[in-house]
Amino acid sequence: MLRITELRLPLNHAEDALRPAIVARLGLDEDADLVAFTVFKRAYDARKKTAIVLIYTVDCDVRDEAGLLAKFEGDPHVRPSPDTTYRFVGHAPADFAVNGERPRPLVIGFGPCGIFAALILAQMGLRPIVLERGKAVRERTKDTWGLWRQRALNPESNVQFGEGGAGTFSDGKLWSQISDPRHLTRKVLTEFVKSGAPEEILYVSKPHIGTFRLVGMVEKIRAEIIALGGEVRFEQRVSDVRIEDGHIRGVTLASGEELRADHVVLALGHSARDTFTMLHERGVYMEAKPFSIGYRIEHPQSVIDRARFGPNAGNPILGAADYKLVHHAKNGRAVYSFCMCPGGTVVAATSEPNRVVTNGMSQYSRNERNANAGIVVGISPEDYRRDPGGTGPVNPLDGMAFQRIWESRAYELGEGGYQAPGQLVGDFIKRQRSTALGSVEPSYKPGVRMTDLAQKDHGSLPVYALDAIREALPAFEKQIKGFSMVDAVLTGVETRTSSPLRITRGRDYQSLNVRGLFPAGEGAGYAGGIMSAGVDGIEVAEALGADLLGVERGRP
Repeated sequence: MLRITELRLPLNHAEDALRPAIVARLGLDEDADLVAFTVFKRAYDARKKTAIVLIYTVDCDVRDEAGLLAKFEGDPHVRPSPDTTYRFVGHAPADFAVNGERPRPLVIGFGPCGIFAALILAQMGLRPIVLERGKAVRERTKDTWGLWRQRALNPESNVQFGEGGAGTFSDGKLWSQISDPRHLTRKVLTEFVKSGAPEEILYVSKPHIGTFRLVGMVEKIRAEIIALGGEVRFEQRVSDVRIEDGHIRGVTLASGEELRADHVVLALGHSARDTFTMLHERGVYMEAKPFSIGYRIEHPQSVIDRARFGPNAGNPILGAADYKLVHHAKNGRAVYSFCMCPGGTVVAATSEPNRVVTNGMSQYSRNERNANAGIVVGISPEDYRRDPGGTGPVNPLDGMAFQRIWESRAYELGEGGYQAPGQLVGDFIKRQRSTALGSVEPSYKPGVRMTDLAQKDHGSLPVYALDAIREALPAFEKQIKGFSMVDAVLTGVETRTSSPLRITRGRDYQSLNVRGLFPAGEGAGYAGGIMSAGVDGIEVAEALGADLLGVERGRP
């Protein structure tokens, strides 16, 4: 197979236009010389709104591949197709045992990272045991709606905790900017398709699934893990770890049950604050890291569509428009859009009582009236250290304390009941309190209480963050017309953009000071989003499997 990249066709090209375009690009004498082709990727270039083009990457089966490759030698857009086949590092034999017993690795957490770590381990024949503190995905969904509709929070079953992780209640984005020389993202996408995702996620440039579809897919992957000999246990919160002579030897559950294990994947989400505290007390090495805080902003989706696609707004191939924005403020802060959700809703995402946290979510259709995104400001450990001016390393738990301050403040400004504080963009820029909504109705449930997000001595974010966002909103208007419209709504606060700490690991994927402990995914500070977390889960499972099976990673 050979691969053609950057094959451009008009947005509204005929269905049968791709084959002749490939024949022309390769300069084939006859159509029959092109035996078959598949679309590997389809993107678009919308820089000229009146002349949007589709950009294809296609893999071709041709009669004289060697001759064509020689003909196009030096052309970066015609090359051999890479081998994207996934290869396991090894498989456990049926009678596999260590010291007379068959070891079973533990996977703590069943979000995207834990799911793929457990799946790979199960496919390798290692029969993992998954410990998830929350509930199965359908029960969890009921609890989550309980907060949104009835203001009843279950601290162990919500947007953050439960089968599928926080990614279940998101836009379901399935793309990432991580370096992927081994094509592990292809493995993730292939497993999703096997579990019921539409095949288009294999080739569209920015695939997404949406919450409702993710529910069924997660259940099917869980069923495969179990069929392969694994176990998935819900409502099993790990309350302690057993460490002996620098090696993990097992865990204790909140129920008091103890499980022995010499290999543990720590696939916590970024909100497992009690577990982070326990691990810190047990001496597991971790360090403070940067993260971001801000608000959710909502506009009519039609405004974003027109700004991005012009007269082509509404084209079904393009779908609901997204955006990605960055502004470097005068005070040295970076302000950027985060987790943009086209045609979605803003959701209550707290996991702790009497605190308010926002996030964004979309269904597969992306057909809700509003677009939303986090507008967040980057902060460093020095911003949140609890000993200002200190010279030593920042306590890795200080970031959690900082998040809690602003989440509690948001609860107060929303006047309780998990209502979120909100303000019109026009009023925020003018530094005046909002008393009524305009043309944009905020989607956050249980509800939004209009206020002044920057009120003196009781603001919803640090002053430097408020100043940076106030400067950024008009600047973003230059990139997306209508972005700083006066009726757009800011809803606070967005604090869980990423983990506030990193459970540091070495090149062998194991904790720096606890052998057999494999920190992984978003909670450990090694991923951000479904795809990168899934890939990290695969790589950690490979490292664990290689260590357990006694093989060199990368070789069966």
